[in-house]
Amino acid sequence: MTRIDTDICVIGAGSGGLSVAAGAVQMGARVVLIEAGEMGGDCLNAGCVPSKALIAAAKAAEAQRRGFHGVAGMEPVVDFGAVKDHVAAVIAGIAPVDSQERFEGLGCTVIRAFARFTAPREVTAGDTVIRARRFVIATGSRPFVPPVQGADSVPFLTNETIFALRDRPTHLIVIGGGPIGVEMAQAHRRLGCEVTVIEGARILGREDPELAKVVISALEAEGVTLIEGQPVVRLAGSAGAVEVTLGDGQQIKGSHVLMAVGRKVALDGMGLEAAGIAHTPKGVTVDARLRSTNRRVFAVGDAAGGLQFTHVAGWHAGIVIRQAVLGLPARADPRAIPRATYTDPELAQVGLTEAEARAAHGAALTVVRANFAHNDRAQTEGKAKGLIKVMVVKGRPVGAGIVGPRAGELVALWALAISARLKMSAIAGMVAPYPTLGEVSKRAAGAYFSPKLFDNPALMRLVRFVQRWIP
Repeated sequence: MTRIDTDICVIGAGSGGLSVAAGAVQMGARVVLIEAGEMGGDCLNAGCVPSKALIAAAKAAEAQRRGFHGVAGMEPVVDFGAVKDHVAAVIAGIAPVDSQERFEGLGCTVIRAFARFTAPREVTAGDTVIRARRFVIATGSRPFVPPVQGADSVPFLTNETIFALRDRPTHLIVIGGGPIGVEMAQAHRRLGCEVTVIEGARILGREDPELAKVVISALEAEGVTLIEGQPVVRLAGSAGAVEVTLGDGQQIKGSHVLMAVGRKVALDGMGLEAAGIAHTPKGVTVDARLRSTNRRVFAVGDAAGGLQFTHVAGWHAGIVIRQAVLGLPARADPRAIPRATYTDPELAQVGLTEAEARAAHGAALTVVRANFAHNDRAQTEGKAKGLIKVMVVKGRPVGAGIVGPRAGELVALWALAISARLKMSAIAGMVAPYPTLGEVSKRAAGAYFSPKLFDNPALMRLVRFVQRWIP
């Protein structure tokens, strides 16, 4: 066995692990990076990158189908295999940034093997034993497959396999109506598939119902069949001919099934008990510093058991670097973490939803709205459906939800506002270029002050006094 002593051992080369490794080694720490699968993790190979590449192709197809004012639409000719070539090319274009060669060039020792703790300060990976001052668990998550009858014998797709599918499904049945499910449903519908989404509870159930309704209406208008409130109880059939039985006895027949019901943290077989690392099925048990019950071990990203987003893993990495590399205090406060669903229209949220804000703040809450119908840029582009709603307490936003064009981009301003505890006056006083979608945020902030400025008897008396007596 080979033995290595190092400062930091990072387990997992996804977004969080790579960020920790790159930052630590460039600051002078000795770093060992361990990855049993593909460099870049789920985001690069089976998540954010391929899904957004597929969505881009689907958007192009839909634009041709719809046409525009004065521009005739026509049914697009979709080469499904070529679309997948585009997806693969995008992954290949980004892969060098996450590659083993790059990280070895930075100075990391990269080991391609499965890592298992054998002691509080030791990990075994292949034929190497690594002893480190600090460890970072960044193993991510895998698709969760529910215990449905027939799931062990009927072929189905997950996010790890669907992007390799080169033949277009005739009828894709998506089990799960969360962000991944609806994104893939709309993309495949636009690329010429019949699509049915089955959700045991409510489609986009985590999101504000007022905002989710806009996305749901768009999906239905494009021909996606949505079934809510029905659990899947049985799968049957074979490749190309599958049948899904629902709780009410309804049977849906299709060519392919996509499981999109959630994620399971990848911690199996890691020997966490040998290192004194407490954990649950949701992830490693960590404190606000992202430190586990073994004070030498941190967890980031999905492995930390919280929000499962690539940008959260990157954010976690910075928090760990400040502590493990620089010896500075740092804590994770998730109140200003945004999320986005990349349907058309997009749906984004940061901070509290309206329901959450009402539960937390009661009568102190003010909710303001602005519609994209009143945004000139949205009108010019024919994208005027949607709205922004901002939850405000004592003059400061505590949450913002947006459904409409480029919502994932627009929500960043509100993430900053909540993180920096900006007042609504700061947003209202912002000068946005005209015409841009960003003006919708300024309009929402202005709506907060409208009741104070208009139909205000005291203010009207002041204005009359100024106009009459002040030269």
